[in-house]
Amino acid sequence: MLGAARHLAPFNVPVVGINHGRLGFITDIPVHDATTALTDLLQGRYETEERMLLSATVWRGKEQMYAATALNDVVLNRAGRGGMIEVRVEVNDAFMYTQRADGLIVATPTGSTAYALSAAGPILHPAVSAILLVPVAPQTLSNRPIVIPADSVLNMTLNAMSRVELGASVHFDMQTWSDLTSGDRIVVRRAPHTIRFLHPAGYSFFSTLRRKLDWNRLPQSGNDGE
Repeated sequence: MLGAARHLAPFNVPVVGINHGRLGFITDIPVHDATTALTDLLQGRYETEERMLLSATVWRGKEQMYAATALNDVVLNRAGRGGMIEVRVEVNDAFMYTQRADGLIVATPTGSTAYALSAAGPILHPAVSAILLVPVAPQTLSNRPIVIPADSVLNMTLNAMSRVELGASVHFDMQTWSDLTSGDRIVVRRAPHTIRFLHPAGYSFFSTLRRKLDWNRLPQSGNDGE
């Protein structure tokens, strides 16, 4: 779904999510309901929802090394051999902070229920026009997730590390650039296109959250003496 959304967004082609697994916040139609749901969709009974994407580039000096889009998130993280990374973060050319952590997640509202959620980030409604920054295991516990306006331009510069050979990588949904070195800069902004999701009539984001996250589920009765 992530790959299809990235490729189809510039052409205004809508997407429909059919869930073959268990979680899948953007694949909201269970596979056993797919035939009924698709029949209704083809007959014009559906809800429409626009979701933003991120556009990101990797720069080494004045040379652009890589460019990609992401529906969920852009993630800067350390290499697998251990050691934190240090990142200088600027928003619209204004210094925000220097983050020392295992990684930093830049997520869309759609991505707020993906990796960002597992890193204790907040859930953003898809209609919220915002970008979410969530540190992954930050060295300073006061470094918390922060939500910034969607029209912000983020500059993340990888600072020199105590063990440069450990390196770092940046991920754009399923796409990875693994050759980051100290001084490389990742620029993230809102993509010029949105992706249009089609949902069955009566779709509710909150209903999806209740179902996927087991909200309001009554506890099982048991012989626990109460």
